[in-house]
Amino acid sequence: MATIKSFEELKVWKDSRQIVKEIYHTVENFPKRENYGLISQITRASVSIMSNIAEGFARDSNKEFIRFLIISRGSIAEVQSDLFVALDLGFITQDRFTDIYEQLDNLGKQVNGLIKYLRGHCNINSNKHSICEALENYETN
Repeated sequence: MATIKSFEELKVWKDSRQIVKEIYHTVENFPKRENYGLISQITRASVSIMSNIAEGFARDSNKEFIRFLIISRGSIAEVQSDLFVALDLGFITQDRFTDIYEQLDNLGKQVNGLIKYLRGHCNINSNKHSICEALENYETN
């Protein structure tokens, strides 16, 4: 398996990108009065998921990458919480809620798996080059 050289190769980043699209399509149907409330909150949190994966990958150490993955995990929970608000206010259907919530749950498992993988396969304080080497056998599809 080839060494991962960019965050775009990570399945966890690709899946987070898909979730951002799902969230943006979903909020198109929210009331306009929520533009600066729930819409802003849930879209920013969803973008934060993928952005923190990318930023962590670009940092100089495995320790930093893990730290940003943990932040990404927090953003996943934030989006899930925001989905409850949208459901409770009648902005989304139960089916839509369940679909996106489950995607986020699966993404959280991927993030947790990547954290566990990095902790088990590399020196936490090593440099970025070691991130790429540590990810050599990590799933990218």
